[in-house]
Amino acid sequence: MPRVFSRSVDKLVHLQENGRCITKLENMGFRVGQGLIERFTKDTARFKDELDIMKFICKDFWTTVFKKQIDNLRTNHQGIYVLQDNKFRLLTQMSAGKQYLEHASKYLAFTCGLIRGGLSNLGIKSIVTAEVSSMPACKFQVMIQKL
Repeated sequence: MPRVFSRSVDKLVHLQENGRCITKLENMGFRVGQGLIERFTKDTARFKDELDIMKFICKDFWTTVFKKQIDNLRTNHQGIYVLQDNKFRLLTQMSAGKQYLEHASKYLAFTCGLIRGGLSNLGIKSIVTAEVSSMPACKFQVMIQKL
């Protein structure tokens, strides 16, 4: 019986460490996103609205960081945006097999922070999550937090 308990504790500790790593990566991405957006927008005219900002993120920001535009931007016009990248650069080197799917979250956490940090410096508070159904495609969901 103690052996089963020991494995459960080890698994729990591993999950907690993994969660801390993902949080650290997301926070690092946030700070980098803030800095990059400041540099990229210093010579840019003011944005008209939220949608204009999201288009900038999908085209200019994404192209500068990942050398390609977002493949698809969708919105429900109520503060939720879905950015789809069919060949996300950080996942293309990984196998298309399901065995690496569990590791994708580490690669996406930094990018979620990057988006959130960029939006934050443009005056938009948001929650950014990512989802991968088949690699290397992924979707980033941006939920705008109304103040």
